[in-house]
Amino acid sequence: MTYSKITGLGYYVPETIVTNDDLTQYMETSDTWIQERTGIRERRYFTYGKDTNASMATAASRMALERAGVDAKAVDLIVYATITPDYFFPGSGFLMQRELGVDGIGVIDIRDQCSGFVYALSIADQFIRTGMYKTILVVGSEIQSTWIDKSTKGRGVAVIFGDGAGAAVVQATDNPEHRILSTHLHADGRYAEDLYVKEPGSSRPDRSATKEMIDEGGFDVVMNGNAVFKHAVVRFTEVIQESLTANGLTKEDISLLVPHQANIRISEYVRQQLNLPEEKIVNNIQRYGNTTAASIPIALSEAWEHGRVKPGDLICLAAFGSGFTWASALIKW
Repeated sequence: MTYSKITGLGYYVPETIVTNDDLTQYMETSDTWIQERTGIRERRYFTYGKDTNASMATAASRMALERAGVDAKAVDLIVYATITPDYFFPGSGFLMQRELGVDGIGVIDIRDQCSGFVYALSIADQFIRTGMYKTILVVGSEIQSTWIDKSTKGRGVAVIFGDGAGAAVVQATDNPEHRILSTHLHADGRYAEDLYVKEPGSSRPDRSATKEMIDEGGFDVVMNGNAVFKHAVVRFTEVIQESLTANGLTKEDISLLVPHQANIRISEYVRQQLNLPEEKIVNNIQRYGNTTAASIPIALSEAWEHGRVKPGDLICLAAFGSGFTWASALIKW
């Protein structure tokens, strides 16, 4: 049998740190207000002229490849998750491919929002299990600081998001003791407009941004916070339990839970529902905010760096996001 295994992890966060106090120059808010609602103390914003979505992904990928001891030329496929590409098209995965110098291999760009990395990891897992590819680069990268509304009107969303990228090298293995055990993907489009950005969209008559679109808030993030929270806490717990049941395991078997970093209150609620001790969950939203598709690979990379991911550990990744989407992956490290 052929299985897949994560052999290298990497991440990149921009050098500019934006604290909650820094945001008070744009909007009516406070460090206390933000921390009470989200747990976030600071986030990173990209540097114009230095960072792009693709360049951040490239830096994260190079770190992951180096840690895996794999040359970029050995990569067979790139699976790239983002909702903030550098161009409307083509996707940033193609730009990263160019920067890495791996022309000719396949690139898959996906848009599954905050669940993007787990969806991408699942795609890589399936391709490797079928024997089609042996080495796949899985990436999540976001630049969100440019499209959030930093005024008081938009503060409910603006204080949450940050920029960054994370990557994983996924390779074929015949060792059933150290591998991705399973992935589980779900979506429910009935709630698409509870968290979305309407423009730019191809189903409107104008090909470019009009004053009306902007004035009507078409480029702003629309978020029904209560609906997102209520669905997230249920779906997180469900999809984690689904992965455990599929493998004949229980929540007591989890060594480390790495959830999407959406809101510290969501993560804490899920931790309590599963009755996990605090040391068994990764939270770095305090320093990076919500980096959407980059959230899980950044958190997993940092956990590995800090010695919290060890051979033999059972690692659970879980995400919930716009769409609505939710997903999990269970990994025997």
